[in-house]
Amino acid sequence: MSASLLRRGLELLEVPGQGEASPGLQQERNGPRLAGAARRRKTVPQSRRNKATVKGRIVKSAIEEYHKKKPMNHLAANLKYMLKGRFVANKAITEQVLAQNRGRKSKDQPPKKEAKKKPEGTVFTEEDFRRFEREYFGRP
Repeated sequence: MSASLLRRGLELLEVPGQGEASPGLQQERNGPRLAGAARRRKTVPQSRRNKATVKGRIVKSAIEEYHKKKPMNHLAANLKYMLKGRFVANKAITEQVLAQNRGRKSKDQPPKKEAKKKPEGTVFTEEDFRRFEREYFGRP
């Protein structure tokens, strides 16, 4: 840190009116730049008011702000709301709504359900089996 920044920081922390040194202790400086800085330094502490004490200002806690903006989990409330209602929509209607909201691309379409094949019935009846058994094995 430079000496001027350090000096400025100390001036801001001083109580107004006490921190002024006697003219004999201060060093004389020459030059237009230093004279302007000295003039600014003289007017800073007394003329400006402390902005932290503006009337009606509310000091916000960083922790409270973090908790306000933190994402919340609404799963429990949503489940409670969804399970509260007893009305169940017709399956045909829900399928229709899902079909309307689906895209037209092939990747958006559900896989086609193949119809279950019914087992083919046999040509032979139970009576035919009994007759075959009697003839083949010789049982009555």
